[in-house]
Amino acid sequence: MKLSRREFTTAGAALGTGAALARPAEAGEAGLNFLLVGDWGRLGHHHQRAVARQMGVTAAAIGSRFVVSVGDNFYENGVDSVSDPQWRRSFEEVYTAPALQTPWQVILGNHDYRGNVQAQLDYARQSPRWRLPARYYMQSLDLPGGGRAAFYYLDTSPFIRKYYGTRVAVNGQDSQAQLDWLAAGLAASTADWNIVIGHHPIYGAHAADPGYEGPDQPDLIARLDPVLRAHRVPVYICGHDHVLQAVQMNGISYICTGAGSETYQPGPAIRGGFASGAHGFMVARLSAARLDWALMDASGNALYSQSILRG
Repeated sequence: MKLSRREFTTAGAALGTGAALARPAEAGEAGLNFLLVGDWGRLGHHHQRAVARQMGVTAAAIGSRFVVSVGDNFYENGVDSVSDPQWRRSFEEVYTAPALQTPWQVILGNHDYRGNVQAQLDYARQSPRWRLPARYYMQSLDLPGGGRAAFYYLDTSPFIRKYYGTRVAVNGQDSQAQLDWLAAGLAASTADWNIVIGHHPIYGAHAADPGYEGPDQPDLIARLDPVLRAHRVPVYICGHDHVLQAVQMNGISYICTGAGSETYQPGPAIRGGFASGAHGFMVARLSAARLDWALMDASGNALYSQSILRG
């Protein structure tokens, strides 16, 4: 993927790009439209239903093609089986809008690893929209008007050393094999866009509260981030931190959409970034030349947005 010139437009763009993403595309704006949400499965509680309702409204307005779940799909301890009541109470009976009956591209979070991960893989056999073919995988999509995008869906929990030997059952997962798979895929890619999605943040955009571990993940900074920078990945999207946040570093936009249900009020924004404790989700429009995205609250307001031009 050649990215000899990349331009970012942020700050005051929230009312421009964000508002544009919340309405149908006009002439010349054709793109692949989709939503992203994380950290949501709480039996409809903690504003999960409010976020789901607005997701349905926004998805219908833009003609969303799919939804990405960035992990922690079921709290607190994942699911027990494919017949666990949480499938109905936290997913099927919450995301009921017609515009959300599209494919859900799913990744795993650390809370999912506290339950039966295989059940989440197997649920795809009985759900027309739940897409989790493997613990990590790649999806290649043609873009309207020409071009192609490659989405790399990661399983970041096995990279986090503190989980080993705990209820987050990552033992036995080969994180180096996953990293090698990602590096090889990015090196060979001829896509116009390579977009990487994981559960855990790499860098965060807010100061840590006392007693909180902070939004940065040193294990991913040490191992995953160098791969993204080496292959000029323009954007990394995640959840885990229960906020909406974004920051630009090293030529990469790091975006967190972990506000699908329970959130908290983050510390002040740092590194020139944005952070909010509002409940909400992310909306994106991707073409061969441009990625427009916005962080939306549960009332449909664009809180922060950005346009990334591929040059």
